[in-house]
Amino acid sequence: MENFKIEATENTPKIELNHNDHTLLFEGDSRPENVQDFFGPVIKWIEDYNKHLYFLKDLNNASITIQCNFKFEYFNSSSAKYIMDIINLLSNLDSSIVLSINWHYEEMDEDMQEAGEEFEDMMGIKFNFVVD
Repeated sequence: MENFKIEATENTPKIELNHNDHTLLFEGDSRPENVQDFFGPVIKWIEDYNKHLYFLKDLNNASITIQCNFKFEYFNSSSAKYIMDIINLLSNLDSSIVLSINWHYEEMDEDMQEAGEEFEDMMGIKFNFVVD
């Protein structure tokens, strides 16, 4: 399995998905012109990662912790749907996997804080809120 990386642009976030150290990063603005084309490969990678984790946990017989960091400055409503899909996929990983979702926001950015709180409520998953 390969790691996945997309550099940030004016309209798309930086995405770094690392299967070696089990870290996922989504950072910047997310308002791609074609949100499905942008997030489709990310969803596919996470689905493949889930399969990879299934075999990895059997091989290592050890606990795996995934650190997922959301550091959005802005995202549009189309991106929000895919963010929810990503969180949903991660929340459905094997129960032996520990998932830590870190929602970063600037101290004065109440909108981004509230967006994270809404995702937390809708998805029924505990987030760690990090003020940057």
